[in-house]
Amino acid sequence: MAGINPPVEEGKKKARIEIIPLIDVIFFLLATFVLFTLSLKKISSLQVDLPVATPPTTTKVDEVTVYLQVSDQGSVYWKQGAAPTAELITIGEIRPRLMDYKQRLGNEARVLVQGDNTAKFGAAVIALDEVRRAGIEQVSVQTTVQPTGR
Repeated sequence: MAGINPPVEEGKKKARIEIIPLIDVIFFLLATFVLFTLSLKKISSLQVDLPVATPPTTTKVDEVTVYLQVSDQGSVYWKQGAAPTAELITIGEIRPRLMDYKQRLGNEARVLVQGDNTAKFGAAVIALDEVRRAGIEQVSVQTTVQPTGR
């Protein structure tokens, strides 16, 4: 019997990974997590007194800004600073007024081009061209609609 080899096992079983117990463990962990989170106390908040905003005060910039409002009929309204009403002017009056305004203020000259609710883009372009010809570099275009003449 010294030279006899042990018999070879026929049909060796391979290891199998069973997924059903793994799914059971995952569902158990999920249920535990859900129950734990539901049992947590709701976080109570502290009462905080927030500061109240105050309306901005008028600055020097607001006092010197020129507002040019154009409408669809080609009429132009001129308003400087916090004036209560705008003045109706013609398109031909824009450049002389802007040149005078630029001479008085120099580099601090600011223009805001506005449009009413029916204004066409062409009228605004004419106003912008006149501002450029006057040499004013601080130009803005307001994108919200303003009532005519304000």
